[in-house]
Amino acid sequence: MWVGIWLAIIGLVIGIAVGLKVPLVFPQAYGKYMGLAVLAALDSVFGGVRASMEERFDNVIFLSGFFSNALLAAGLVFIGDRLGVELYTAAIVAFGVRLFQNLGIIRRYLLKKSNKVKK
Repeated sequence: MWVGIWLAIIGLVIGIAVGLKVPLVFPQAYGKYMGLAVLAALDSVFGGVRASMEERFDNVIFLSGFFSNALLAAGLVFIGDRLGVELYTAAIVAFGVRLFQNLGIIRRYLLKKSNKVKK
C-alpha cells in the first residue's frame, strides 16, 4: 500500500516539474473550464486515495468517476455560459465539499493508523 502512495507522490512531483517547464498557455475564456476540471480531478484523486486506504479501490470505478466528473463539470460551465447563469458555482461547491470530506476521512484514517488517536 505504501509503495502505491510513494509512486503517486513521485508521479505528482514529476507532473508538476513537467508542467512548470512546458510553456502552455490557455486563453482566458477557458479559465472556468480549467479551474473546474482541476477541482473535479482532485475530487476523483482524493476519492481514489480514500478508497485505497479502505481497501475498496477499483480502477473501473475510479476512471469512470474521473471522466464523468470532468465531463459533467465542463457541461455545467458550457450550459451556464450559454444561459448567462454561473452554473459552475454549484459544481465548485459540490466538488469542494466532497474534496474536504475525503481529506478529513483520509486524515482520520492516517491518525488512527499511527495510533496517535485512540478509538
